[in-house]
Amino acid sequence: MMTKRSSSITIRDVARQANVSVATVSRYINHSQPVAPETAMRLESVLSSLNYVPHAAARNLATRTTRIIGLLLSDIRADFYAPLLRGLDSVVQTQGYNLIVSSYHPEVNNQVPLPIGPQNTDGIVVFADSLGDDIIRSLVEKQFPVVLIHRSAPKDCNVPCVTIENKATSRKLVDHLIEDHGRRRIAFLRGPQLQEDSKWREQGYCESLLNHNLAIDPTLILNGEFDRDIARESVLSFFQRSSSDCDAIFCGDDDAAIGVVGALHDLHLDIPGQVSVVGFDDQSISAYLDPPLTTVRAPTEMVGRQAAAVLFGLLSGQSVAPVMLLQTEIVYRRSCGCHE
Repeated sequence: MMTKRSSSITIRDVARQANVSVATVSRYINHSQPVAPETAMRLESVLSSLNYVPHAAARNLATRTTRIIGLLLSDIRADFYAPLLRGLDSVVQTQGYNLIVSSYHPEVNNQVPLPIGPQNTDGIVVFADSLGDDIIRSLVEKQFPVVLIHRSAPKDCNVPCVTIENKATSRKLVDHLIEDHGRRRIAFLRGPQLQEDSKWREQGYCESLLNHNLAIDPTLILNGEFDRDIARESVLSFFQRSSSDCDAIFCGDDDAAIGVVGALHDLHLDIPGQVSVVGFDDQSISAYLDPPLTTVRAPTEMVGRQAAAVLFGLLSGQSVAPVMLLQTEIVYRRSCGCHE
């Protein structure tokens, strides 16, 4: 259960210990005006050491009068997020709450306050790499409700996560390319470096190759970043090298696959006659690509629903499972060589 902050700690105590004015503390807490980065860091340290929660937020956490849940993302551009938002919002609405969404980039924003958190929500859902481990630990230490999605909890940190099965299905997908379509030089397009989904998918790819006595060729592991433009340029650059060739491409996600399909069309390479293409996620557009994309169907909307349910469980003081792993399945279409 969450505990209330001590009523003896006031905003004046924070200002005194941080050696700033009460007005500066107020600006920082309420985000009404920016403060200098070094001041923000000092204030965050003092607030954490005093376990201070602003009066309004403390009342809201105790009575849930904000009735707001937050979702923190590292990127808001990808089509992937639409079903995730639907799933979250469907549960949030049934509980009589509102959902607010914000982006946050730890590598850029680590010296500015979080846009959503204890100051304006009753709890947050954190997507993948949108928060660093230290900030997650800090929120959990303050007993602020946090649920992670598509990533595991930091070491020694008691925070629940909802994610999907990546490795076994990726291995099965590459098995299919090898066993059913005779592919031998299979490229893999990695996602962002810190994304656990991408790491597990790459492990599944590597395991399948090794199980079939195929060497893992580093030149076939390309940078895709879960981004169609980056993936497109990676594939174009790959085939422009005179010694480069492959007969299949496993794209880390469907956004990357969209870029890959476009690049292969530009290179006048037949899909799947010359190069099979497969993806991951089964975005709504994937069935309408030319040719339709073989991919892994991830229960993205269900991830959102389950994450919201876990968060409301925390808010009501229930015990929740530390990890919820949702299953995935392959959807076979023409881009790998199958006939629909």
